[in-house]
Amino acid sequence: GLLLPAWVFVSFMLAQLVVAVVAKFLQFVGVSFTSINEAVFNSVLSVAVYAVTLALAIGGPWLIRKHKTSLEDLGLQRGPDWLDFLWAPAGAIVYFMLSAAVLILSLALLPFIDHNQVQQTGFTGISTHLEYAVAFLSLVVIAPVAEEVLFRGYLLGKLRKSVPVWVAVILTSLLFALVHFQWNVALDTFALSVVLCLLRLFSKSLWAPILLHAMKNGLAFYLLFINPSLISTIGG
Repeated sequence: GLLLPAWVFVSFMLAQLVVAVVAKFLQFVGVSFTSINEAVFNSVLSVAVYAVTLALAIGGPWLIRKHKTSLEDLGLQRGPDWLDFLWAPAGAIVYFMLSAAVLILSLALLPFIDHNQVQQTGFTGISTHLEYAVAFLSLVVIAPVAEEVLFRGYLLGKLRKSVPVWVAVILTSLLFALVHFQWNVALDTFALSVVLCLLRLFSKSLWAPILLHAMKNGLAFYLLFINPSLISTIGG
């Protein structure tokens, strides 16, 4: 059971390597990406990484050991219903409280962390309507769906069959924090993941976590790209 988080992490890293190698090979054989809008190109790369990660993480065990993954394992055995739209905002309140508590503790116990470090989204200097639309689609729609299927769907769904539920939640959340590769972001995403895991468990579906994740990323999108001055205003 404990090998599963390691496999998901390896799948995520391998996917990035595979996509990078394919892109370099295409350039080597004469394919030029210079005419492609940078935001569009980065979005395509991120979608490719998510697709390869899911294929490796879920397909690998099935091909090697015939470990099948059902829609119920992923929390996708049903479509969204009205209760999911209540679970998500309720989870948002818990998330904000937990994230604030984690921040306060980290300020006291982890003084080396730079809490002002900006999260790397892969989208910098965007200015056109197309670039904003592509960034929104990538960060607020595609990323929440793909990451929820991988972490709160596949990883949590499989882990809780072999370890206690609280261990599954902690391991899933630690790995989710780790793959963001920034201390300040990791603290926030750990808190977010704990709430997303609880939503998955209580609602018995992945839809509420997807909705909350999209809400959180939508807020981050607004603060990073639409109204970045608001953060400095709030901070004094």
